Amino acid sequence: MDIFHILAGLVVGLLVGLTGVGGGSLMTPILLMFFHQPAAVAVGTDLLYAAITKSAGIFAHGKLGNIDWRIVRLMAYGSVPASIFTTLLLSNIDISSESAVKTIKFWLGIALMLTALSVIFRNQLASLSKSGHWINPKYVPALTLILGLVLGFLVTLTSVGAGALGVTALLILYPKAPIKRIVGTDVAHAVPLTLVAGLGHVSLGTVDYGLLGTLLIGSIPGIWIGSHLSAKVAEHWIRLLLALILVYVGQKLAFPQINVAVGLALLVAIIALKQLNYKRS
Repeated sequence: MDIFHILAGLVVGLLVGLTGVGGGSLMTPILLMFFHQPAAVAVGTDLLYAAITKSAGIFAHGKLGNIDWRIVRLMAYGSVPASIFTTLLLSNIDISSESAVKTIKFWLGIALMLTALSVIFRNQLASLSKSGHWINPKYVPALTLILGLVLGFLVTLTSVGAGALGVTALLILYPKAPIKRIVGTDVAHAVPLTLVAGLGHVSLGTVDYGLLGTLLIGSIPGIWIGSHLSAKVAEHWIRLLLALILVYVGQKLAFPQINVAVGLALLVAIIALKQLNYKRS
């Protein structure tokens, strides 16, 4: 049993409990960059990890009435077929090849940067959506299904997107819904999606069960501790710092040829924009 894997699970669980940012956004880059796991194994193992850790959330939100099952079904109509289709595509290529690894890392980097931006600007986007009436209500069901399609592809390929991206998109599509209902609905959709995607990776042989077990040993108490500390720490600054790290890691994965200074400049620009919006609000 690797103590460092347990510690990684603990840290990720702690941050998930503190910030609500999806574990895939954190665990997959850690497995890739610190533990040097093959890209497909990092994604596949993290998907099953996410399905297990999110399962408890679906019962909690269900008891509180925080799930809109109609939205969950609409998203699943898109995400589940997209996940199965993506798995079939992966089964027809050599996922250990250099080109496949580069593709997975590229989309993982894009997903991480989008997640970071959604974490930073979620409140601003939600406020603009409520005040601006961006989307005609008659198009919302179709757009919800399309959202599911996009998440199904992205989550199966990278393990990222079911959390922060899903919540942000739902806030824009359903601006009148309470935030707790949006979060509960997103969690409810993420469980079947990550389970289907994870089982797809099982069929591909890209799940490390020993690694999965050690991560869970650390993450389950980490989530419990983080959720209890969330009311006692400056969660706003933790989320901002986490988002900036995700932007930097995403840039290095998707565009490794870009100079580090450019990545740092992106971080500074995002901090400036965030502070400007924060002061205006």
